[in-house]
Amino acid sequence: MKKKILWTILVITTVAASGQDTLKSVTVDQLLTLKGVSDLQISPDEMWIAYAVSSIDTAKDKSFNQIWMVPADGGDPIPMTSRESSASRPRWSPDGKYLSFLAAKGENAKAQVWNLNRLGGEAIQVTAIKQGVSAYDWSPDGQRLMLVLKDPKPAELTKDTKDDKKPLPYVIDRIFFKEDNEGYLDRRRDHLYIFTPGDTAATQITSGDYDDSGPRWSPDGKSIVFVSNRSGNPDLSYDSNLWIVQADNRDKGARIRQLTTNPVSDESPEWSPDGSSIAYVTTLDDAIMPFSMEYLALVPAAGGTPELLARNLDRRVFSPKFSRDGKMIYFGMEDRGKRVLASVSPGGGKPVPLVNGNLSVSDYKVGAKGIYTIHEYSDRPPEVYRWGSESAQKLTTVNDSLLAHMHLEPYEKVRFKSKDGTPVEGFVIKPAGFDPSGKYPLILWIHGGPIGQYTYDLHATGQFFAANGYVVLLVNPRGSTGYGEDFCKAIFADWGNRDYEDVMAGVDHLIGLGYVDEERLGVGGWSYGGILTNYVITQTTRFKAAISGASLGILMSNFGHDQYIKWYNAEFGMPWENRDVWERLSPFNDVEKITTPTLWIGGDVDWNVPIMNSEQMYQGMKALGKETQLVVYPGEHHSIRRPSFQKDRYERFVAWFDKYLQ
Repeated sequence: MKKKILWTILVITTVAASGQDTLKSVTVDQLLTLKGVSDLQISPDEMWIAYAVSSIDTAKDKSFNQIWMVPADGGDPIPMTSRESSASRPRWSPDGKYLSFLAAKGENAKAQVWNLNRLGGEAIQVTAIKQGVSAYDWSPDGQRLMLVLKDPKPAELTKDTKDDKKPLPYVIDRIFFKEDNEGYLDRRRDHLYIFTPGDTAATQITSGDYDDSGPRWSPDGKSIVFVSNRSGNPDLSYDSNLWIVQADNRDKGARIRQLTTNPVSDESPEWSPDGSSIAYVTTLDDAIMPFSMEYLALVPAAGGTPELLARNLDRRVFSPKFSRDGKMIYFGMEDRGKRVLASVSPGGGKPVPLVNGNLSVSDYKVGAKGIYTIHEYSDRPPEVYRWGSESAQKLTTVNDSLLAHMHLEPYEKVRFKSKDGTPVEGFVIKPAGFDPSGKYPLILWIHGGPIGQYTYDLHATGQFFAANGYVVLLVNPRGSTGYGEDFCKAIFADWGNRDYEDVMAGVDHLIGLGYVDEERLGVGGWSYGGILTNYVITQTTRFKAAISGASLGILMSNFGHDQYIKWYNAEFGMPWENRDVWERLSPFNDVEKITTPTLWIGGDVDWNVPIMNSEQMYQGMKALGKETQLVVYPGEHHSIRRPSFQKDRYERFVAWFDKYLQ
């Protein structure tokens, strides 16, 4: 259900206004060429910024990543990898000589670490790990690599390949035993290894029936802090903690040291420059997981009592990083539809805003010359920026040539009160050439999660609908982040109640402004956006069309079939413990109340919110003689990834709403 809202694919098939107020067509193919930017990395001399660019090859019907670098002071970017093989995770060697990356080159190849000399030449393969490398980082002295590897399959430990493609039975003995995009899960786990370039094998330094993630080298290169849930039953617990292992360990982690003992979640560790302390993100209230607030914390690296920093902030934080002198801790923060950066002293005090405004920061790094970010705006895709004392310098122009031929609408923030008086916010995207005296059809498009928020990023679906003549409403109802813990936890074990009232209050607010035709209302969403759509259309007949993507039908039937056993146990309890909750939250039990023509849509191998739910709702409506349709994308998971399917989906979206609202 939890889903990061991606901007990458926009499909607009009608006309939009140019900057000179002249209408021009915006084709699907133009919008499919928009690119994503991620994973910025500063070279040791701070002369260059490396980053990854994601794009789509429509001819091959797939996406790929390419590594680029751009001068830190501004200038022409340089491609560092080709389009032939998808590359990710750019990392500079500490001496700045090499730019390394992950890539799987060749048919059926697994991802390996490659080195590319910054001065030019062909990339050189560094690792040859049979099961492939999940993640890696250089040691501070540049002599070793820390690798994250999944335990190999038995077949990967032998040289006999004759049965490599022979299907074998899944043998399962875990309670959390399947995951979207991964499939059925066994006891193979992610562990840490040390690899010296030139060697043939890596040395394993952690082990056990636990996953290890988020590793960070200590400044002296002797230790690694990492995150692991080593509780009695990690599959049902959110009890992840910080652990430290020596980099020269040879006993596979038998002598690791536990640094935090918080019974909920600790993650995202970052060392102070002197190695004396570690900043991290912590969650405290197990009773309301996964809706609990996430705080900034600091713990001595030698062990001791953690300290909460900015305890009264009441905002979810992310990605703490120290300033180079260690006197400040930077962190990201979700705040009322924004993702911004702030700082606080390690000694505590009031947080200071650093990178603020109507924008959404997705990544950042701290340099000597300033703070480097990847951020985006409601009408501009992400790019790399450098922030000085007062303003931002745009370093990349990944999408500029594309944007010159299309018009995207900026958001307008709206505020209103819900049924019980609770203040709620949202965004409105208006059609090109909007006339406030006109009457427009409205689409209420609901975000996923539910733990998430609409932010000032380029929202593909909203831009798509607005370009086709619709007013689009994006509400942050209760359950959303960015508005404090009480606001977020208000829907705990009570989906489709307060959040339903909030989105409906947003619709009534826009109708009250006079430019929305209340006889032409549409509603939809994906993941929890689809789930709340189901709660909407089973409680009101006001909407003339609905699109429910990857949504919920019979909650009970998802038990043992999807990936949410930990979440269900925390929020609802087991079905036999709280059967009334499971029944109350099942939209299928009210399917006979639906009068809205509804399109049900999803991927056939989605184990996040399985397509079975959409099939249940579709068949229920069909049996009742209601107007409905089911669309299933073969081979697709929760996120529809094949470009031709992405194009098809958005074209179906607008065709469905046009049929009933235009």
